[in-house]
Amino acid sequence: MLYNIKINDYSNTPKYQQIYNSIVEGIENRDILPGAKLPSIHEVCAEFDVAKGTVERAYELLKEKEIIGAVKGKGFYINYTPTGHNLKIFLLFNKLSVHKKIIYDSFVEILGPTVAIDFFIYNNDFRLFRDLIQRQTRNHTHYVIIGHFFEGEEKADELINSLPKHKLVILDKFLEGITGNYAAVFQNFEKDLYQALTEALPLLRKYKTLSMLFPSYTYHPKAILNGYHNFCYEHGFQTRVIRDIKEESIEPEQAYINLMEEDLVELIKKIKQTPYVLGQEVGVLSYNETPLKEFLLEGITVMSTDFAQMGRTAARLVLSESVEHIENPFRLIVRKSL
Repeated sequence: MLYNIKINDYSNTPKYQQIYNSIVEGIENRDILPGAKLPSIHEVCAEFDVAKGTVERAYELLKEKEIIGAVKGKGFYINYTPTGHNLKIFLLFNKLSVHKKIIYDSFVEILGPTVAIDFFIYNNDFRLFRDLIQRQTRNHTHYVIIGHFFEGEEKADELINSLPKHKLVILDKFLEGITGNYAAVFQNFEKDLYQALTEALPLLRKYKTLSMLFPSYTYHPKAILNGYHNFCYEHGFQTRVIRDIKEESIEPEQAYINLMEEDLVELIKKIKQTPYVLGQEVGVLSYNETPLKEFLLEGITVMSTDFAQMGRTAARLVLSESVEHIENPFRLIVRKSL
């Protein structure tokens, strides 16, 4: 490995940067392979007559970029191409909404332009999901999957379990039926909703009823309803689960919680046809942040996971070959609608 490191004493480039650049260049030229052991800090110091701090700084930068990893008592090793040249990712999303595009964009940004990504959408349809899984060529280094279905989820677990677990990253929804050691970045839907409503409690107190717009035929997890019912029971709110907002009339002293963007449009139309003041006599609390909600009706209060963070975390799990399960951050954004 030492012969791959080149240091020019006459260059204006700092020596730690020259060591870093040499190793990255070796990886990109495939002269240094994944899993290769780096020379020790002492060996580099002795070979090139450089200070220990110089080599340490170069190795720390390589670790920061997840290009190398340290094994206690054994030394430093090349990770599996965080520069991206050997990565080929099978990326499978349930749909390409505004939120999913944010995940995709941040995922790709961290991985960089050299990573090969085969990107597919299955539109929450289990049969299309099954066909895409079964037809893929199994020559991917990673499988990154969002699993939301109108029906057939129990069969999806079996399909996903057929994939190599050390290559698997599950996003957004934690799938209980997946076994083995695999990576995941997920929302804790029940806990997240309960905590967001608890944070909004001072504003919700002006309403008697919290109405949840939860369509009969939906891919949204039932855990959302569990968090909603638990919160309302504990804090004494009346509950109404509305399956079709088009069939409802708007009543005062109610706050409406919507999940679907289409339902939000219909809800706003109906509220505007009433004399009720939004944020005082009726309230709106919407699921999932979009740029438009900041300006719609002078601001729609939102509870949302951080989709950009989900994409970034997923990319880092891929680059580091990690099998961690990471709960994605969730937040309440208060605006005038509540």
